[in-house]
Amino acid sequence: MDIQQPDFSKYTDGLVPAIVQDIHTSKVLMLGFMNEAALTMTKETGNVTFFSRSKQRLWTKGEESGNFLKLKQMLLDCDADTFLIKVEPVGPTCHTGADTCWSEKNHSDNFLLYLQDIIALRKNSADEASYVHSLFTKGINKIAQKVGEEAIELVIEAKDNNSDLFLNEAADLLFHYLILLNAKGFKLQDVMQLLEARHQK
Repeated sequence: MDIQQPDFSKYTDGLVPAIVQDIHTSKVLMLGFMNEAALTMTKETGNVTFFSRSKQRLWTKGEESGNFLKLKQMLLDCDADTFLIKVEPVGPTCHTGADTCWSEKNHSDNFLLYLQDIIALRKNSADEASYVHSLFTKGINKIAQKVGEEAIELVIEAKDNNSDLFLNEAADLLFHYLILLNAKGFKLQDVMQLLEARHQK
């Protein structure tokens, strides 16, 4: 990962502000401070490390709780004195147990991305009554079959003039499509990135 070197000299204490953002939901999780040693450790371990002003030492987020911030991308602002760190959080970020240090729920404002996260939770749940969990238990063939069935039902409704039935079948297909993506190890963002790349050609 190519990370630009900030201008630590701009601050008398040598600490650069670091804004932490969930790479998937775009929610701001916390604000920390990094010195050169914290930046080096972050790059070496892949877990975001700060300089704690209260502890007066390097502090890796999650070193006690296990709620690490997995580094995905680091961006330096135009003045080279503030980081934007994009991460995959492992568990809640705030020490209070909240998802963010502003007590916001860490889910996307895009409902499809939020639904995708719910599907992932249902997949790994032990709730035998969960429809999503039962589909994953039956395996990829059953999931793919359901996508095919929903696609056919959508095509049938497209030929009629009942808008409610058409929209309901469209929703069913999209829901099962998200399940199939998860079963294959992908996310909706992967498809969106591919579509964006095609658009730019």
